[in-house]
Order: sequence, then structure tokens, then C-alpha cells
Amino acid sequence: MQKRHTDRKIYFHDLEITSKEFYISYLSTFKKLTSKSRVLEVGCGEGGNLVPFAQLGCRVTGIDIAECRIIDAKAYFSEICENATFVCCDFMKYIAPINEEEKFDVILLHDVIEHVPTKGEFLLHLKSFLKSTGVLFVGFPAWQMPFGGHQQICRSKLCSHFPFIHLLPNSMYNSLLKLCKEEDDTISELMSIKECRTNIELFEKLIKRCEFSVVDKKFWFINPHYKQKFKLTPTLLPRFAWKIKYARNFFTTSCWYTLNLSNT
Repeated sequence: MQKRHTDRKIYFHDLEITSKEFYISYLSTFKKLTSKSRVLEVGCGEGGNLVPFAQLGCRVTGIDIAECRIIDAKAYFSEICENATFVCCDFMKYIAPINEEEKFDVILLHDVIEHVPTKGEFLLHLKSFLKSTGVLFVGFPAWQMPFGGHQQICRSKLCSHFPFIHLLPNSMYNSLLKLCKEEDDTISELMSIKECRTNIELFEKLIKRCEFSVVDKKFWFINPHYKQKFKLTPTLLPRFAWKIKYARNFFTTSCWYTLNLSNT
């Protein structure tokens, strides 16, 4: 397990740097960011992704189900700016705005969809928060990529450093985690991720069913966040490989989708 998984402030600053270097410029291509822009992140954790948006003057809101994450987010942001709202709740129980002006220009969903069991219902609820002219950014690791099971959170080096072990049959994977003396909570989380796994083909079916339009997409061979985590150079998967269904999942460490409402 890397130190950033236990020292959440390091993780917070890592996300802040990645967001500033990559997300801001990328999303600005599709949506002008101003002091009037409303930005929502669902599954915000400590809120690191939102820092650069807040520094631009955007009105940012973060939602997370984990109370400890929201407490940290409020504490960290108190040192940076006051232009942020953080809410601890189950997003599916969060009431959507009625008025268009209260909806959001940009919604971020970063490394979240792969944890959601009811993905269709979740995306439809998310849709009700997006302005008619807004954009939704979704980033997630393709399930079959080397560490698509998030096994890097394990404490044992065997489990945290070996690729593709999450693709083992459930019983074998569970037994391996127990053999390596992983904590029960960690095992439960990893098995839940395995159950909720998300690959490119599944996601594209979901967004079509939920009537989102794809504005842009990128398949990363080396995730932009790996620049901060591992000092690696972010690299897109070769374009020809983007079209090779199923096989592309094994080489895509991060999928980026920018979506808008189909009727816009």
C-alpha cells in the first residue's frame, strides 16, 4: 500500500495537481469555466479534484457518503478558499435541483462508477443535476487493466504489486486475499469492486441507454494521475487500439468520457 492511501492529505494534493494540470485544460475545451460556473463532484473524497476549479472562482460542491472524507474536505478547503460546499450523504437520496440555474455546468465523476452497483439508476439521477448546456466528465479504470480491481490498496506486497490478480475467479481471489492476511474491510471492498466491475463496452451501453451523448473520449495507456503517483509520462493508447473491443480494456488504465444531454 502506498503512503498516499494512508496519508489522505498527500492523496488530496496529488489529485489537486492532476486536476490542475489535466482536467481544467481538458474540460475548458468543452465548457468555459468562469466565476459563474457551478461544478459538482460526486464521490469527491477529500475534494482534491475541486481545488483548481475553486481557485478559478467556480462555485464548487462535493458530495461523498463517507463522513470522514467530508470532514477532511472541509478542513483542507478552509486553508485554501471559502468558495466550496461539501455534503455527506448517499447521492441517490440527494434531491436534484428543480430550477435550471441551480443545476451544474460541470459534473465530475472520477473513479466512482466502478464502485456503483446500480449504474443505470445512478447515471439517470446524475443526469437530473446537469444543466441543459452542461458537461459530465466520467473517468474510470477499465476492469481488465492490470490494477482494475484497485488491489493496490492491499497491505501485502503480493496483492498490491501483482497485476491482474483481480481477474481470478471469486473464490480464488478471496482465498488469496485471506492468505495474504488482508483486513476483512479491505477484502469486502475489493470483492464489491469485482462485483461492480466496469469495462468500456458496459459503460458505453449504459450511457446510450441513459441518453447521454459522447462529446469526447480518451483511452489512456498511462493514466495522467500516474505522473504524480509514479513519475510516469501520461500516454494515450494508440488510436487503432481504441476500436478493438474487449481487448482494449486490458491496456486502458483510465477511460475519460465527456458527455452531454442527448437533446442538446
